[in-house]
Amino acid sequence: MAYPERFIAPMREDLTQYGVEEARTPAAVDQVLASRGTVLMIVNSVCGCAAGRARPAVGMALQHAARPNKAATVFAGGDEAAVAHLRAKLKDYPPSSPSMALFQDGQPVYMIHRHEIEQRSPEQIAALLTQAFDRYCVKQAV
Repeated sequence: MAYPERFIAPMREDLTQYGVEEARTPAAVDQVLASRGTVLMIVNSVCGCAAGRARPAVGMALQHAARPNKAATVFAGGDEAAVAHLRAKLKDYPPSSPSMALFQDGQPVYMIHRHEIEQRSPEQIAALLTQAFDRYCVKQAV
């Protein structure tokens, strides 16, 4: 069962304020991942580690010179079909929320799971992301 939208809307805005696009349906997930280049997909959630660690880390990492061409999010407990569709694309990785997956030309190349988020500060998570961005992404104007 999905959380009431009024409850999760502020948690969605925690990411959209950084320019992260919402992919609320399976078709929207496919459209985002059809993009050439790199896409950061975030599985957002209501848990404390998403609020205090994952979402702030995304905001920090997206300020880095090398960053994905796009960033998008699905919300676990809000966009159930979109989350299931994304998880099917990440079939080689165990389901996790929150989590972050970097795709290159539609294929997953890097993943951060919940257990890696729970034990780190936002700054440490942002550092993991920026290391992946340096490896897979192109520098862009900030």
